[in-house]
Amino acid sequence: MTSGLIFAFAGAALFAMGVAGVLLIDHLLRRILAFNLMGSGAFLVLVGLAQRSDAADPVPQAMVLTGIVVAVAATALALGLVRRFHGLTGKMELPVADDD
Repeated sequence: MTSGLIFAFAGAALFAMGVAGVLLIDHLLRRILAFNLMGSGAFLVLVGLAQRSDAADPVPQAMVLTGIVVAVAATALALGLVRRFHGLTGKMELPVADDD
């Protein structure tokens, strides 16, 4: 088993834990952290599978670097929205929709 496959499997495990966190956790801040964990897992899978004959392919690495920058900006936006939501409602969980 090559190191690239080990990174890819670790990334898949991180992605799966992030999906479970997004689906199972109601607290908004923890949900954002779980979403970031999902993104980190996807980046790790992409870098792990980009290994070719012990040489790294620069195109997926550039895509991952760009993705990290976008993820940081999206996290900042999400944190700002959660802060605004908390300021308006005083809650950190989204309201549950009634199916009457």
